[in-house]
Amino acid sequence: MSRRPTARRFADSGSIPFVGALHPKSRPSPLLSVGIFIVGTLLVVGYLYRSGGVSCSLELQRLIPILMKAYGDSMRKVLHVGPETCSVVSQLLKEEDTEAWGIEPYELDDADANCKSLVRKGIVRVADIKFPLPYRPKSFSLVIVSDALDYLSPRYLNKTVPELARVSADGLVILSGYPGQQRAKVTELSKFGRPAKLRSSSWWIRFFIQTSLEENESAIKKFEQAASKKSYKSACQVFHLKPLH
Repeated sequence: MSRRPTARRFADSGSIPFVGALHPKSRPSPLLSVGIFIVGTLLVVGYLYRSGGVSCSLELQRLIPILMKAYGDSMRKVLHVGPETCSVVSQLLKEEDTEAWGIEPYELDDADANCKSLVRKGIVRVADIKFPLPYRPKSFSLVIVSDALDYLSPRYLNKTVPELARVSADGLVILSGYPGQQRAKVTELSKFGRPAKLRSSSWWIRFFIQTSLEENESAIKKFEQAASKKSYKSACQVFHLKPLH
């Protein structure tokens, strides 16, 4: 999520802000100094986090109420594909009359107890989405994918995206980062295999046309209306596609 880097001034100054503004002969209390240090640290960490990139899987969790409004009954049986799928699925399962499953495209290195429970129950599974999904056509009313496609080359996208649309009865929702956003940190490259390739909306639209995928104009309109009512602006690109029949 791009915001004005207010914390950069702190780092450039070489000192904690506001301390220099105190009277040179006055001696700040230890509590005041500690408080200023903590606030400054939090601001710097916040800035570094934002500079590190945006997680569309985390953004999706903010987006679920809007998707519920836009898709209605189509949210009754949802498959989520992407990192942090345990968290997304857990939130979806809290919605009334909603069943949810998840595919984690990468290894679950630090899975918590809740995630391990979802895996044991077969609700979440680890699977390489570069290969055909183990589901019949139209197995889910809606398929939502976040982050995962940004780490695939066009060679695999040509197969994976139509495959995601194949298992959906009512539509496919794709969340992708905006060009210019930094996504994978160096320490995550071993997990994702390659840096994220963040593509423009025009690139995606051309890709959809080339793969015979059609944007869902009705869903787009409902989504925009629901987002407008909540004054919501997504930090990720959101695409709404019709199912592949």
